Amino acid sequence: MHVSHLSLADFRSYARAEVPLDPGVTAFVGPNGQGKTNLVEAIGYLATLGSHRVSSDAPLVRMGAQRAIVRAAVTQGERQQLVELELNPGRANRARINRSSQVRPRDVLGIVRTVLFAPEDLALVKGDPGERRRFLDELITARAPRMAGVRSDYERVLKQRNTLLKSAAMARRHGGRSMDLSTLDVWDQHLARAGAELLARRLDLIGALEPLADKAYEQLAPGGGPVGLTYKGSAEPAGAQSREELYEVLLAALGEARKQEIERGVTLVGPHRDDVLLRLGDLPAKGYASHGESWSYALALRLAAYELLRAEGGEPVLILDDVFAELDARRRERLAELVAGGEQVLVTAAVDDDVPGVLTGTRYAVSGGEVTRQ
Repeated sequence: MHVSHLSLADFRSYARAEVPLDPGVTAFVGPNGQGKTNLVEAIGYLATLGSHRVSSDAPLVRMGAQRAIVRAAVTQGERQQLVELELNPGRANRARINRSSQVRPRDVLGIVRTVLFAPEDLALVKGDPGERRRFLDELITARAPRMAGVRSDYERVLKQRNTLLKSAAMARRHGGRSMDLSTLDVWDQHLARAGAELLARRLDLIGALEPLADKAYEQLAPGGGPVGLTYKGSAEPAGAQSREELYEVLLAALGEARKQEIERGVTLVGPHRDDVLLRLGDLPAKGYASHGESWSYALALRLAAYELLRAEGGEPVLILDDVFAELDARRRERLAELVAGGEQVLVTAAVDDDVPGVLTGTRYAVSGGEVTRQ
């Protein structure tokens, strides 16, 4: 799969941009702050409905504009599709496929698949659990786009349940009448059902990723591993495998935590509280790995995701956003050799020298909002 054309309107710094793209390697080169990352961020947004740089859509719309449009022509084998997203901060986003009538934004998931590595990914190793949960859940959705609906259902139920718990906590603190919490049983069941589906997918993903991440780390930093991934749940599965077993585990854990949850006014059990323990050798990577080791680990996770999606059909677009400038010469060359054969690899760099020689292909100069083919 590859993106053959990218069109932007009022996205980030671009009033308009039309960028033809080829299979193989394409490098966007130019000084910092000129819009290189904006281009690959747009493609990543089509794949995940989110940005790797910001948590909301508002910064993605050009200053003074009301909306932004991201459109891409996508080629997979003999099939071609046109996918379009209209970003409307404060209102519902809109989507179209092949210029047809409007569809839900999540219906475009799976048309463009990307694996994106950026400097922000150091947080996969050094950052909060939310970074690792997001990594897992975006990869889960790339593998099975219908999981976007499950994630949405889980977030909706969680929000409703937290609202009920918060109201109960406030009533207790202010000496008011105790609330009727009989509906909490129903919300528990809904949360456990959606949570079990998400948890099952995460556990399956961890099992598939671990050997691939270990292999990738060895390729990037020979002799520096092994690496290991362990899922750390707020409700321990204790050998549970099936979705029904996981449902029962979550439901029981919610029951046990109810008193504490009512006191604190927040849901304390579920996939939204979980983490992944990353090990390097016998030690946790977080807090023990050096800066270079943490970079290699984050790269290994992304490369593992890339190999997993490739193995399941429909090779994703690999995006390397300002990565090579952060790596030493050895890791730079090893990474370049590993990705050079990808169906489509998009690279951003401040100067030509930051792009390893093995990554030959199309070059674009990006400066002052202009994208010029070299």
